[in-house]
Amino acid sequence: MEKRVIVILGPTCSGKTSLSLMLAKSLKTEIISADSRQIYKVLTVGTAKPTVSELKIAKHHFIDSLNPDEEFNVSKFEIEALKIIDELHQKNKIPIVVGGSGLYIKAIVEGLWNDVDTDSDFREQILKEKEEFGNQFLYDKLVKVDSKGAESMLPQNWKRVIRALEVFRLTGKSILEFHQEHKRESDLEFHQFGLQWKREVLYKNIEARVDEMIGAGLVNELKSILKAGYSTQLNSLNTVGYKEIIAHLNGEYDLERAIELIKRNTRRFAKRQMTWFRKDEKIEWFDIEEVNAINEIGESIILKLDT
Repeated sequence: MEKRVIVILGPTCSGKTSLSLMLAKSLKTEIISADSRQIYKVLTVGTAKPTVSELKIAKHHFIDSLNPDEEFNVSKFEIEALKIIDELHQKNKIPIVVGGSGLYIKAIVEGLWNDVDTDSDFREQILKEKEEFGNQFLYDKLVKVDSKGAESMLPQNWKRVIRALEVFRLTGKSILEFHQEHKRESDLEFHQFGLQWKREVLYKNIEARVDEMIGAGLVNELKSILKAGYSTQLNSLNTVGYKEIIAHLNGEYDLERAIELIKRNTRRFAKRQMTWFRKDEKIEWFDIEEVNAINEIGESIILKLDT
């Protein structure tokens, strides 16, 4: 049997969940979530996880697997996801990978690298700068020496920013050069499908989703997380939606302003996602004008697999 893997990707609010569920039901298979936040148990409303009823349609991996204070990274994801893919192939099932975390998808499709050493003294210095000046300060430093690498990450992903600074210090090269040079040998056959909307429509979808999250209790969800003893400094909470509500609860601005910022930052995040994905010429894109088109796209993908 060919070791095929379906990959459904695209920006936030593009319909990835609906399409993956339709495909999983039709193909009688399982879903591997390539989302760096949905893996945490109590981050539900703010991460737009599949609903309880949707999770019953197909088995999902990397959903509700960890507590918010547990460490997880893309390297662990690559190792564990490839094991699951192999297990599904042994059951004659075609795995479906779905998500908007570009680095997680890259880890499965191409593999990551761990060849460059670390510099403990440099890291200690950078961490002190982070504590004193904040994430944006480190990100601005990266922009000056590795602007292309900086484009592939966000300021709040400070661990990745530090790693990129470290790689440049040790090698004089962009972190992207190492990503591009590393190719994992694999017998897997990846079929990558992207979902894209007109920008103005996607932005309306984003604004509607944020309103739904607020209505579904995002503020109370975060209060419960903090009441359980979790720190606002956790990397898992350094996420669009949660960080703005944290600032609101700290009295930095009112709820209305927090909602405006969530919408703005989510739009910016979606733009960065598309910038990342559009660099991959192996992705086949579907233009969507309405949600009803999801089923047609699913049928088209199944037909492509059969030919």
